[in-house]
This record gives sequence, C-alpha cells and structure tokens, in this order.
Amino acid sequence: MTKLWQRILPKSLVGQVILIVALALFVAQVINFALLLRERNRMLLTTATAPSVARIVDALERREGIGFRMQGPNRVAFFRSRPGLSGTRRSDAERRAADMLQDVGISPRTLLAFEDIEEPRFDRRSRMRNRLDPHRPRMTHRLTLAVEYAPGLWVTAQSRMGTGLPRLNGWLVGQTLILYVIVLLPLLWVGRRLARPLKDLTAAARQFALSGSSDPVKERGPGDVRDMTMAFNAMRARLLAMLDEKDRMLGAIGHDLRTPLASLRVRTESVEDEAERARMSETIKEMSRMLDDILSLARAGRSMEPLVKVDLSALADAVVEDFIELGSPVEMIESDRAVAPVRPQLIRRALRNLIENAVVYGHRAQVSVIHDSGSIRICVSDEGPGIAEDRMEEMMEPFTRLEGSRNRETGGAGLGLALVRAIIAEHGGSLRLTNRPEGGLEASLVIPG
Repeated sequence: MTKLWQRILPKSLVGQVILIVALALFVAQVINFALLLRERNRMLLTTATAPSVARIVDALERREGIGFRMQGPNRVAFFRSRPGLSGTRRSDAERRAADMLQDVGISPRTLLAFEDIEEPRFDRRSRMRNRLDPHRPRMTHRLTLAVEYAPGLWVTAQSRMGTGLPRLNGWLVGQTLILYVIVLLPLLWVGRRLARPLKDLTAAARQFALSGSSDPVKERGPGDVRDMTMAFNAMRARLLAMLDEKDRMLGAIGHDLRTPLASLRVRTESVEDEAERARMSETIKEMSRMLDDILSLARAGRSMEPLVKVDLSALADAVVEDFIELGSPVEMIESDRAVAPVRPQLIRRALRNLIENAVVYGHRAQVSVIHDSGSIRICVSDEGPGIAEDRMEEMMEPFTRLEGSRNRETGGAGLGLALVRAIIAEHGGSLRLTNRPEGGLEASLVIPG
C-alpha cells in the first residue's frame, strides 16, 4: 500500500501541495453535499407535510361532520374507522407532522404518513399536450397523512412531494468546478513561482557537489526561498574560498617537498657504491610518485582541465600503445567508437593506474571499451588472484593495500584506486571492481554517455 501511494504521489513539492489541497477541497465538498442534502430533505419534507397538516387543522376547526370531503388538490376526508392506506410508510413525515400539530395545540392519538405514486388522469386534450411535451411529468409522488383525533375518528389529507435532487447535484458539481478553478489556478501559479528558484538551487547544489564549483544562484521567489538562496550563495562563496586556500597550500607544500627531493637526487650522484646509489634513486622516485598521488587526490574535483568530447576507444588504444612500447604485457581488444565529454588527461591517468595494477598484480592486462545504454565502460581485466568480495570497497579507500594476494614488495602507498575513484566521480561516473568467473579481477570505469 505504501509503495502504491508513493507511485501515485507526485514527486515535486508543487504537485504534492496541489494534490493535498484538491483532496481537502473534495472532502469539504463531500461534507457540504451531505449537509445540503440533509437540509434539502428536511425542507422537502416540511414542504410536503405542512399543507396536509394545515388542511387537517382547518378541517378540525370547522368540524363539518363525518363524511365531509374536499375534492381536487385539497383532499380532506373524515372516517369513522382507520382508513386503508397504501404505499411506503414515512416515519420522518410522521415525526414532522406530530411536531407541527403539537405547535398548534393538537395531540393526535395516532398519526400515520404514507408515500405513494399517483399516475395523473388525462383527457383527450391533456393526452395531446403530453405527447407534444415529452418532458411533462407523468407521475406524482403523493403524501397521505392520517390523524386519529378522537377514538375511532380519523381525518386524512394529501399533498404532493418533490425531490429536486438532480438540480441539487448539478448545482454542487458546478460549484465544485468553480471552486477548483478559483483555488487551484492561483495555487498552481504560486507553486510554479516557488518551484523555479528551488529548481535552480537544486541544480547549483548538484553542480557544486559534482565539480566543486558552480555559478551563484539568482535570489528570487518568496522571502523564505530568497533567504535560503542567500544562505546557499554565502556557503558556496566560503567553500570556494576554502578550496582555493587549500589549493594554494597544496601547491606550496608540493613545491617545498620537491625542492629537497631534487637536492637528494643530486646528492645521490656523489655516492660511489652503484647499488646503493640505485636504491637511493629508486626511493626518491617512489617518494616523488607518492607526493604526486597525494596532491592529485587532495585536488580531486578541482581540475582546471575543460570537458572535451573524446572517443574513449581511441584514448584507451593510445594508452595501451604506450605500455606496449615499454614492453608491458597489455592487450587492447577491438572496440566500437564511444564518444563522451571527459577530461582526457584525468581519464588517461585513471586508466594508466588500472593498467599498472593489472600488470603488477595480475601479470597481464586486457583493455576493452563497451558502450551500454546510457553509459560507457572502460574495462581492464587481469589474470591475478582477484580480491575478496568483502574487501572490494575497502580497497578503494586511500592508503589501503591488500595483504596476502597482493605482494607488498611491489611498492605503492595504496593511493592508486582511491585516485581513480576520485577522478571518475568527478565525471559523474563510478569505479566497479568484480572478480571474473574464469579468474582474475575486472576494474571498470563507468562514464555517463
């Protein structure tokens, strides 16, 4: 039931407000209809009962004797015994008539009310009029009121009853439509005026979360929405200032650390032991790579490289060619053309990290590009031992390395997959790690496209 309601309920704030107001108006109209119907029935009952009561009171006051009859529409008759009545007994009419008689000081011993249908009698002329006018009423609802005013003495009177419900229903339908137009149209206008700045604010927040920057949102709409937009713009400006300060600080740290590393690299040339000099140079290179990875990870989401539409199959093939020239066991599987807006240098770096991991830990790498509906996957497969399923997410965290199946002697600080995930997240995509059924690990860069 909850899932069905969630599917029916509009997703937008404006739609939900309009739906709630529409339901409230509908409930109010139902209550209004019930009250009007009750009052209408009471009025119809009074209209039908009052003439008969008035005729009975008038006849009793005149007391023209047993057998007195009034013909025509004002039918009043006296009886010495209970008259035979047919039709449907109306207890509500009996209560209403008893109250009216009590108001004029008459307390009947017995009071009966019956409703029946009287078919009108037509002469030749009236039949002709009835044929010419098919909307002419053919039957009349009649109320017969019988009062025992003395032991064994009865008086009866008849009057017509009306319904009027079709007219009441039509009036209520028209009233409801007018009410919906008067209330919902201005509400729709107010809702759209409210939703437009909220939509702009949502788009700016998503852009900021994706790229780390966004344009300021125009402050418009109701006062509360303007205040929220002002708060967002102030927070955006403060965060951008903090991120700029962080970039400046990282640049200064990188410069300050690279200077002594360069000095150490020069000093290693004076070491006479060739093996020791080689080990020192390798350590310095490892420190430089680690510094680059740390700075790149810290600056993730703040790249100044613009988005460019690139054929990812061609880009992957170029990266594979670089590894092949260095003698690495890397193979490019023929793939179809797949174009997407990306930052080419960042994608190259992410792909290089995955291929290096595949070569080092999985002996060889196979690269393929698959264009699915709505996304492009750059897959890098290896023939290594894979990763335990419960450690997949852990391996994408910074400074995390796998013990056992991943040899620690190969080096690295555990930043490669974390940097790849940060780069692909900047493109609105994701990094997926899966163990292949035939053995090995498959790392996929999933890019919207």
